[in-house]
Amino acid sequence: MKETDREAVATAVQRVAGMLQRPDQLDKVEQYRRREARKKASVEARLKAAIQSQLDGVRTGLSQLHSALSDVKDIQRSLADVSKDWRQSINTVESLKAVKDAVVRHSQLAAAVENLKNIFSVPEIVRETQDLIEQGALLQAHRKLMDLECSRDGLMYEQYRMDSGNARDMSLIHSYFGSTQALSDELAKQLWMVLQRSLVTVRRDPTLLVSVVRIIEREEKIDRRILDRKKQTGFVPPGRPKNWKEKMFAVLDRTVTTRIEGTQADTRESDRMWLVRHLEIIRKCVLDDLLVARSLMVQCFPPRYQIFRSLLNVYHQALSTRMQELAAEDLEANEIVSLLTWVLNTYTSAEMMGNAELAPDVDVGVLEPLLSPDVVAELLDTYMSTLTSNIIAWLRKALETDRKDWVKETEPEADQDGYYQTTLPAIVFQMFEQNLQVAAQISEDLKTKVLVLCLQQMNSFLSRYKEEAQLYKEEHLRKRQHPHCYVQYMIALINNCWTLRESIVSLKRKYLQHDADESVSLSQPSMDGLLDAIAEEGCSSLLEEVFLDLEQHLNELMTKKWLLGSNAVDIICVTVEDYFNDFAKIKKPYRKRMIAEAHRRVVQEYLRAVLQKRISFRNAEERKEGAERMAREAEQLRFLFHKLAAGFGEEMDGHCDTIVAVAEVIKLTDPSLLYLEVSTLVSKYPDIRDEHIGALLAVRGDASRDMKQTIIETLEQGPAQASPDYVPIFKDIVVPSLNVAKLLK
Repeated sequence: MKETDREAVATAVQRVAGMLQRPDQLDKVEQYRRREARKKASVEARLKAAIQSQLDGVRTGLSQLHSALSDVKDIQRSLADVSKDWRQSINTVESLKAVKDAVVRHSQLAAAVENLKNIFSVPEIVRETQDLIEQGALLQAHRKLMDLECSRDGLMYEQYRMDSGNARDMSLIHSYFGSTQALSDELAKQLWMVLQRSLVTVRRDPTLLVSVVRIIEREEKIDRRILDRKKQTGFVPPGRPKNWKEKMFAVLDRTVTTRIEGTQADTRESDRMWLVRHLEIIRKCVLDDLLVARSLMVQCFPPRYQIFRSLLNVYHQALSTRMQELAAEDLEANEIVSLLTWVLNTYTSAEMMGNAELAPDVDVGVLEPLLSPDVVAELLDTYMSTLTSNIIAWLRKALETDRKDWVKETEPEADQDGYYQTTLPAIVFQMFEQNLQVAAQISEDLKTKVLVLCLQQMNSFLSRYKEEAQLYKEEHLRKRQHPHCYVQYMIALINNCWTLRESIVSLKRKYLQHDADESVSLSQPSMDGLLDAIAEEGCSSLLEEVFLDLEQHLNELMTKKWLLGSNAVDIICVTVEDYFNDFAKIKKPYRKRMIAEAHRRVVQEYLRAVLQKRISFRNAEERKEGAERMAREAEQLRFLFHKLAAGFGEEMDGHCDTIVAVAEVIKLTDPSLLYLEVSTLVSKYPDIRDEHIGALLAVRGDASRDMKQTIIETLEQGPAQASPDYVPIFKDIVVPSLNVAKLLK
């Protein structure tokens, strides 16, 4: 307390010091004193009021505790009195058992009296109920049936209460009301018949369907009431619970299943399109039924039944079962496609479950698949296996058909640009296109797999195509007059390669996605190589035809007859030009290569004639005459091939310059410059060999042995390096078997 007093004094000093800081404030000391006195009095008054309030509350609480204690004592005394009275009344209650039994019997008799009228009128009510059922008045019939069942159940319940073990009396009551169960079964049969035709009934007479639903609702309420009473008494009337609501959905389930199974009107034996027809009938049937259910049936059932959702689930399950049954059959490839297209695409499309009139009650995104992924995968494997066999057979048949066309006596058809062609590319790629379009209807993945399959089989097919083209060429060479249109069909075969190449590119561009399997892209170079090889062999075969006809005239080159004035080169030019008029029906990429190859081979054959030493010039005059003739003929050949290549916008390679260069070596009049001329020739044509030089010097006829040896030995010391774009021309020219030693003699 002393510490508190000191703190109070210190606080007061501070307050007084704050009030009296200036001299003029001393005049207000009395005023300050009165103000502080009022504050003190106010605080003391509040403290007194608070303390008084607390005291009043304590006083009230003590008073209530005294009252509660008094009440507890009174209750204790009352409980003691009750306990005493209860012990005294036990004997009295036991003596009233006979009264209790009498009350039970009285209750049973009262129930019997109450139902006496119904009991005597049971046969009549049964007849009336039967008539009402036959007349279709189901609600009235059910009302009377309920009265019968109520009378029977009431009597049986009273008997159960009185003597549950008395089976004789219970059986007697049950047999007396025996017709009741038969009426219930008959009424149920009528209800199920209406439900089986509910989709038709709801259009013609929706009130009948509503009556059926009301009857089922009544029975459901009775079932619930009886089950609740069973928990209390253990008594259940015969035939209860009926569970007609569950049976109703079971009937709808069987009806839908039977309806879907009944849509198959044909078999494979009677109609090849049986499955397509069956699936289309199912689609129309299910869609029509669901539209009727959504627009009409939902109005006939209580909302809690969710009848549309229930029917949707029933239809979905029935369709799933039916699709599994169809998938288990031994389906053909086209049937597998029809089934998978319907299951994976049609079912969820706007033509069926995605129909705008069914939205938003049907969400196709949450529908379970009709077929499991394993079943779909198995069907796809079967389809791919069958398709592989079919494609192989189709390609083999297409090749056989094309092979028969090659021996026809009439020319092949030409396309709109005038190029010869056969029907093979169109047949093959029409077949590929059809299968890819079918696969695209099922899924993108299957489309890619079918494309890969088509390209793989195309690879194998091209190998067989190449073999057949080779056999065709060999058969012609054995008998050149047969077949009559060999050249034209070989041209068509070459053009087919270009058409196939373009068709493959077009097919991949149309059906291949950017993220498709890499193996699809890798197959292209292989097929391009095969097609180029087939086309090149075809071009080579045609050139062989040309050179077989030129052989006689090529053999005249660099002979005495040639030197005296042969027209062999004129005939060669005319023959080549005539052939290439026919070759104009070859598509440009391949025709360009043919012209280049013909140019190279003609020049090569000319050089071979020079190096075969068919002639040896005796003097400078003959060498000059022969060289000038070679130069003229080289120019003649250059003009020919320039003319043939004019349509390609490019100059042909200067192979004819090789003839001119060789002619310059032959024409040289000063033997001392021969080494220089030959070295120039070798630098321009690095593939020229020693035997070529020896043969060329032998044709001149004036080179000494030492000069030949010096030229050849010098050239051997520093072989020329070929440029990257150099096209060898001497490489394939074989000189007759004369070794260098003999040439030097």
